[in-house]
Amino acid sequence: MESTESSLGFQQYWLILKRRWLPGSVVFASVLALTVLSLLLQKPIYLAEGKLRFQKTSATPSLTGLGKEIGQLNPLQEQGSPLETEAETIRSVPITQKLITILDLKDKQDNPLKIKQFLAQLTVSPIENTDILQISYKDNDPEKAATVVNTLMAVYLMNNQRDNQAEAVAAREFIEEQLPKSEITVRRAELALRRFKEANKVVSLDEEAKSAVAVIQDLERQTNTTQTGLADAKAQSALLKNELGRDLQEASTVTSVSQSPAVQETLKQIQLVDSQLAQDRSRLQENHPAIASLKSKKADLQGLLQEQMKQVLGTKRLNPNRISQNSQFEQTLTADFVKSEARRLGLESQAAALSNLQNTYKQRVNILPSLEQKQRELERQLQASQSTYAILLQKFQELRIAENQNTATARIISSALVPDEPIAPRESLYLGAGAILGLLLGVATAFILEAKDTSIRTIDEAKRMFRFPLLGIIPSLKKLEKVTHGRDLERSTPEIFIKDSPRSLFSTAYRMLQANLKFLSANQKIKVVAITSSVPKEGKSTVSANLAVAMAELGRKVLLVDADMHRPLQHRIWNLPNQLGLSNLILGQAEFRTAVKEVMVNLDVLTAGVMPPNPMALLDSQPMASLIEIFSANYDFTIIDTPSLSVDADASILGKMVDGVLLVVRPGVVDSATAVLVKEFLEQSEQKVLGQVINGVIPKNEPYSYYYFSNNYNAEQNGASVKKSVVPSYRKLE
Repeated sequence: MESTESSLGFQQYWLILKRRWLPGSVVFASVLALTVLSLLLQKPIYLAEGKLRFQKTSATPSLTGLGKEIGQLNPLQEQGSPLETEAETIRSVPITQKLITILDLKDKQDNPLKIKQFLAQLTVSPIENTDILQISYKDNDPEKAATVVNTLMAVYLMNNQRDNQAEAVAAREFIEEQLPKSEITVRRAELALRRFKEANKVVSLDEEAKSAVAVIQDLERQTNTTQTGLADAKAQSALLKNELGRDLQEASTVTSVSQSPAVQETLKQIQLVDSQLAQDRSRLQENHPAIASLKSKKADLQGLLQEQMKQVLGTKRLNPNRISQNSQFEQTLTADFVKSEARRLGLESQAAALSNLQNTYKQRVNILPSLEQKQRELERQLQASQSTYAILLQKFQELRIAENQNTATARIISSALVPDEPIAPRESLYLGAGAILGLLLGVATAFILEAKDTSIRTIDEAKRMFRFPLLGIIPSLKKLEKVTHGRDLERSTPEIFIKDSPRSLFSTAYRMLQANLKFLSANQKIKVVAITSSVPKEGKSTVSANLAVAMAELGRKVLLVDADMHRPLQHRIWNLPNQLGLSNLILGQAEFRTAVKEVMVNLDVLTAGVMPPNPMALLDSQPMASLIEIFSANYDFTIIDTPSLSVDADASILGKMVDGVLLVVRPGVVDSATAVLVKEFLEQSEQKVLGQVINGVIPKNEPYSYYYFSNNYNAEQNGASVKKSVVPSYRKLE
């Protein structure tokens, strides 16, 4: 299968070359002629060569150790070569322009040599697997070629050394500018660190963290001890309060009042009055004057007691009975209660103080990490700025020394010598190159012309473009006919081959076409067929006439109708008058029998008639549809010759009325763009396309033949002439 495809591809390329041999030959001959002419006009060319060796660093910086980075040969890209970079530097405009100026190089017109002209003769290339650049220059003067190479190497070395020193000067100036800024940065970093320590009272954060942890642990122990004592004091106070039955304030008030002498004296007198009153009541009536006197005395004493308590307590109130009940034991409990409360309050204050102090230390410990982070940032900034300043200062001193060193990274290892023998021209090589170039350009020209030609050229292209069944292949009128656009491919009076040359190739082709149509009629009823084409001059009228004759010879009654009212041709083919025809029948200006003419047995022709101003209006009418019904009823087969699809919509209108449409395609006339539009039009208008007929096929344009041709000569029946005919033989290709 692959060999078959390769063979077909080769045949296609060979056919392209056969079709386009003339322009390709012209290009080949022109290139070869120019090559010979240039060879005759050329003068001897001499080549001078010199060599430069490169080192990664210059020798002097390598020995001193100062400025080694200046002028180093390092490629920017991993796969790049520093020698290629230096080669481009040698070819650069500043160096080449300086050389042209120094040597005052002139062209043939005695004008200053242009850079492009100079570079065309200059070659700078690295020698493989070495650190050497080879510099070559071609010129008609051998001494001039050697001088150019030696001067170019000298100019490059001077430029290389100057550029390297310029790098050192630029670096030194840059560092000299940056040193004061770097010093200011160091001072700012030192000031920021000092202010941070002062603001946060930082001496040594590590030591402070360790000390704070120890203090917090000690405070926690003291807090635990204090909390234990506080719990004991609270329990003791609660017990004493329960025993006394009063709170501390009331107990203190009772005690302070009880300890007043006046109050004690008044209480004793009240107790005596109460005792006397109890005795008298046991022996006297309640209304006895003695009892009344004792009551009055007690009331006076109680009033006095109130006054005395007021003097002692101030605004406070106290039941006198509580004072009288305050025994020595209660006074002792009250004293213990006061001490217990005092101890409790003291322990609470101590616990609160310890808690506050512990919180203070914890807060300090919590912020220590952020302080440490900030301090480290400031210290890093200070260290970085100090390091930068130290490096800049060191580099500044080194660059001051490196400015005065020889920093060239290349040296001349081979000066150019004056060449003895020319290198060109080499006639055989030059002619061979010209012939190859001419052949390539000729072939390229042929393929370019073929690519620009958008016409359908072969049967396969027509089949692939339209994708309609192939019903017939009609060969070209002449075996070696060349097809070009704009040429009148239809004769002024097309030939009826079946009638005039019944044994010719063309007659056989038309008989095969009618046979294929007959096979289609076996499966579907086909009595009226419209024949059209994509564009004019594809031979649809010739195909219509010959197909009608081929069917009539088989004994079928055939009607050939010329419906092309734009460019009617059937009346010229059959030498008939065109005064009455299809247009007259549609308009009712003539009868069918008078308009139809019998041209041979079983074949009638209906010409187009008088050309109307609007043919489409006539064809797209009910009278036309009625005529087609008449055609179908009175004839076995009707062939309607319609205009091309690109001319007007007549063919599409008639295509909807008939049983099918036959499309004539002529290679070399219709182009691919038009074919695409026609195919889309036929599909969108839902035309019933029976198939396509490839007309005017040129055998040499076909990559492989569906038929082959054998030459034989057959005399015509009238004996007046002898024509060359070709017998077709269809071959099926896998």
